[in-house]
Amino acid sequence: MNFQTLLFDVDDTLLDFQAAEDQALQRLFREKKVAWSPAIKEAYQQVNQQLWRDYELGKISRNEVTDTRFGKFFATLNQRVDSPKMDQQYRSYLAQGSQLLANSREIVADLAQKADLYIVTNGVSETQRNRLTKAGLLPYFKDIFVSEETGYQKPMKEFFDYVFQRIPNFKASETVIIGDSLTSDIQGGQGAGIATVWLNPEQQPLLPGITPTYEIRQLAELYQILGSDNPLANRKKSLATGQK
Repeated sequence: MNFQTLLFDVDDTLLDFQAAEDQALQRLFREKKVAWSPAIKEAYQQVNQQLWRDYELGKISRNEVTDTRFGKFFATLNQRVDSPKMDQQYRSYLAQGSQLLANSREIVADLAQKADLYIVTNGVSETQRNRLTKAGLLPYFKDIFVSEETGYQKPMKEFFDYVFQRIPNFKASETVIIGDSLTSDIQGGQGAGIATVWLNPEQQPLLPGITPTYEIRQLAELYQILGSDNPLANRKKSLATGQK
């Protein structure tokens, strides 16, 4: 293995956040008698994503994101809501969303036998831990580092310092972060001095000043970077040739 410490993001890296978010929002908005549509989803995401960007930049706290996002969104519809209470309800629905991305569980289960795996994620601790547990991923990770618990968030160097200090026998040269976000995972890893793998299935363009060490379109391509055989690919090959 070229790397012995693998840091995994959660949303849209291991778990399908888009599916979980859609499910939670549809349920929440139905209760508020707001008709779900692509336009409503886009309007909410504009508000939500801007708040999370401000959080990544250290402009606002995580609580400011979660406590105000629904209030700000419903204000665009000329409605007033109890934003913190609504967010609690949303997160309870979101925590039930444990849809896996492709064969991520099989890949994680295999890699856990070859290297030390850790979770590094921004977000709400209880929500993320519940989702990982429901997805059956939790046993494969040595530890989980959530921004809410660390007091810092990706891409802040302080977040990565916190993580590195808690990994036994940590070596930056043997560590890589795998994630879908250029501004969070890749910029954070770059600033922390470790290798980065950008999961970019939609082939989005790079952003100025952020250059991943590696770029992949699907998680299984990790094996080439890690210098390890992919047992899933070998299994498919055996099945295709009639071998047992």
